[in-house]
Order: sequence, then structure tokens, then C-alpha cells
Amino acid sequence: MEIEVISFGKIAEFIPQQKISLSNVSNTDELKVYLEKDFPALAGIKYKLALNKNIVQSTLNLNNNDVIAIMPPFSGG
Repeated sequence: MEIEVISFGKIAEFIPQQKISLSNVSNTDELKVYLEKDFPALAGIKYKLALNKNIVQSTLNLNNNDVIAIMPPFSGG
């Protein structure tokens, strides 16, 4: 399976926008484990995932060609 990863803020410094080929990763919880292993700096910060432009609130299944955004904490007004 291949997904596109888009990162924002400080996270973009160590995870450039890219395509990632995954095996043995079927959901967003498994993806977090995979990303934190490949990008150890990610494990030390708070971040949110969005799957196909929707904030991930619980575990979601991944499909080929999904787009994952990795976002640092943010606030709005």
C-alpha cells in the first residue's frame, strides 16, 4: 500500500512531503507507530493526524493512495 504524507510546521523539517510504501500497516494507530520508529523526533512531540482532510479522532483503516497530514498543535480564534 502507498500513502502520501504531508507535514506542517516543525514536523516538515524532518518529514518532507513524500510517498510512503507500507506493509503490515492497516490503520492509523499502526501508522503512528511506524512513523515514530522511522522519524524518532516525531515521538517527542504532540501532533494530530488527518486522513483525507478529516482529523483522526479514533483508529481508522488506511487504503491505498490515502493522504495523511501530520500537524503540530494549533489553535484557532
